[in-house]
Amino acid sequence: MTHSGLQQTGTSPTPFVPRSTRALPAPERRRASLMVILDNVFFFLGAVAAGWLAYLILTETFSRGFQYVWFLLVFWLLLAYLLLPRIHSMLTLIYVPDYFIGRARTHEGLLGDPVNLALFGSEAQLHTAMLAAGWHRADEVGFRSALRIVTSTIFRRSYSDAPVSPLYLFGNIQDFTYQQEVAGNPAKRHHVRFWKTPPGWLLPGGYSAEWMAAGTYDRNVGLSLFTLQVTHRIERETDIERDHIVTTLEQANPEGVFTVIRNFSTGYHAVNGGGDAITTDGDLPIIDLGAVTPSAAGMSSAAIVDSSLLPADASLLGQKVMKTARDSGASNRVKRPITIYVSYLLMIARGAIGVASVISVLTTWADSVQTVTIDVPVGPDVNTQEVANAVLWAVIIVSIGGFAAYLLLAQLIFAGFNGARFFAMSVSLLGAAAVAVDYFTNGTAITLTTGLVNLSFDILVLFALSSADARTFARQRRARRLSRNGVGREALGG
Repeated sequence: MTHSGLQQTGTSPTPFVPRSTRALPAPERRRASLMVILDNVFFFLGAVAAGWLAYLILTETFSRGFQYVWFLLVFWLLLAYLLLPRIHSMLTLIYVPDYFIGRARTHEGLLGDPVNLALFGSEAQLHTAMLAAGWHRADEVGFRSALRIVTSTIFRRSYSDAPVSPLYLFGNIQDFTYQQEVAGNPAKRHHVRFWKTPPGWLLPGGYSAEWMAAGTYDRNVGLSLFTLQVTHRIERETDIERDHIVTTLEQANPEGVFTVIRNFSTGYHAVNGGGDAITTDGDLPIIDLGAVTPSAAGMSSAAIVDSSLLPADASLLGQKVMKTARDSGASNRVKRPITIYVSYLLMIARGAIGVASVISVLTTWADSVQTVTIDVPVGPDVNTQEVANAVLWAVIIVSIGGFAAYLLLAQLIFAGFNGARFFAMSVSLLGAAAVAVDYFTNGTAITLTTGLVNLSFDILVLFALSSADARTFARQRRARRLSRNGVGREALGG
């Protein structure tokens, strides 16, 4: 079959050039190159530090007996959610090609689910068609939604809008996701991710498409083969899910045009980013929804706020539309990632611990000052007690000032200042390096009572701030500030 929206040409597909690689003014280009080098160094050192911390946690577990066996849970968390993903992120830069091969990619760069649908139509038309077909738009991944899906899975409670883990195509996470829960069990569901194609992009063979999508079926919850993380396991026969999506859309949207490119790719069997086996026959359905009339709900999901485009009874959708706009897949790419929140909370916690230590010093100050010995020359007019008091107060004032500065640094990082992020990573790296030198040269033990907690704070802050998400967030915030100030506006797309 052919489709009127398909364009087959003899030219090669137009390459997609991300904004971050476009021409910048010379000073900005040099600064950007330096930041990339530093980020890569911190990224690698963060992986090394996380591996060392996992080793220390493991040895502490076995040295303290069975009452500390729960430390194995901490070790697994470090291994599954820090070390292994970071290792895969570094390795996939080497062996996974950075161009379209019909597969989405995980956050770590591993090849994910097959991209098995191509679509035409506006975002509002897609939302309208999916809602009419009985699909539910999935919530964005966040702390609250993640907690809800965990509790829903454990207690077998329905969660029809449960979030779907992010996958990447064209360098971006999915714009939005739809799902259908099975028998009220969040562990089993149909789901499909959608990505807007870049301007001028063509499929292999010269075919055009406005949207690409990846549909798979979650059969249960288990551990990822590659990262050991808790994740959904998908059904092997991905073509069954692909055909289910097409069937539901075709039945609910008779005005749509449904065709297929037979043998678009060679049929293959492989594994996805979670280690699940997948097979496909290589066919690519083409779904043209250009004739679908957008509904109020569809335009609301697409964050269309022009009241002239909404029906008369849609005036009450204003608040919902604005909320959807803030939470949409497009805005998700500029939201603060979880790593920024984690690093922010870690730094606040460390500051709070420091303040608590200062308060402890103050409460015991009267006793402490009696035991202070100042080894300085004293004359008849020098009161050693007053010198001791002055020293103690100086230490307290400097400590409080240091903690205040550290909290200010955390606030700057939260606001997206890249310089503050680099400074915090440097401080954490120096703190961890000082402990490492003492550990490897002098054999100083590192336990819960001799600095393991403080070392953990340093390494976790370094790891969180050196992540790709934190790096992207800081760069985007800086790019927007430069654009607002007119610096590099053309290069930044302003």
